[in-house]
Amino acid sequence: MTAPAISERPRLSQVAVVARREMRSALAGRWFWLWTGAFVALAAMLVTVALPDSDVTGYTGFGRTSASLVTLVQVIVPLMGLTLGAASLSGQRETGALRFLLSHPISRSEALLGTFAGLAGSLAVAVAGGFGVAGLLSVAGGVREHTGALLWIAGLAWLLSVAMLGLGMLISTFARPGSASGVAIFAWLLFVFVGDLGLMATSAATRMPVGVLFFSALANPIEAFRLAALTSFTGSLDVLGPAGTFALDTLGASLRPVLAVAMVAWVVVPLGGAWVRFCGRSDV
Repeated sequence: MTAPAISERPRLSQVAVVARREMRSALAGRWFWLWTGAFVALAAMLVTVALPDSDVTGYTGFGRTSASLVTLVQVIVPLMGLTLGAASLSGQRETGALRFLLSHPISRSEALLGTFAGLAGSLAVAVAGGFGVAGLLSVAGGVREHTGALLWIAGLAWLLSVAMLGLGMLISTFARPGSASGVAIFAWLLFVFVGDLGLMATSAATRMPVGVLFFSALANPIEAFRLAALTSFTGSLDVLGPAGTFALDTLGASLRPVLAVAMVAWVVVPLGGAWVRFCGRSDV
């Protein structure tokens, strides 16, 4: 594998062309709308079962709808991003669409960034749909939510989806077309279940210092999202857990920017890895 050519600088016009094509293709896909419909339906269900003007214990001043949405995002959104990213390059390679695309005056960098941008735009549609329906039903049902906090969580949810999209595309550059989706689902299981439970088990068995526990949580984008989202809660700091409480005591008002930077890093690093791998390949 050779390093990507430094002179191969992506042209924004070509990136935009590929992005529009990829977004139209994603929005026309059956699986995308199945995932989006499931997310919107579950979000609407959470609002429906929420009692008007009721708060979850420990979440004073913050509606239970938003608290439940955080848990929903942790499960559904990463799977959406991972599977969409894993099916992107590998699927195009399998159908021959990638070879056809690169036969045009479009560089590999432009093809990769355009695909990423288009899929990121389609994920924004899915996240906006879920949170938009939840917000509208909350207002209609008399469940009061803090608009700023809800928008903060929605933005973090999109960042999480884009981070998982980049990781899925990285998987897509390594795995074979038939196995990319399986690897993506395995990665999702590691992040959602094994990562969280393993971290708790390890910290309990080894009596891991809370500072190390916090930085270990940042190594999992889903945990980073959870901590960043829960900083919006104005109630007891216990909702953050020991790692979050330690970080809040240590970083204070800087905690939210630090967590946001961690989320952005989870977007940049996997995408950078996918770029190096994809642009360094000699085959399609």
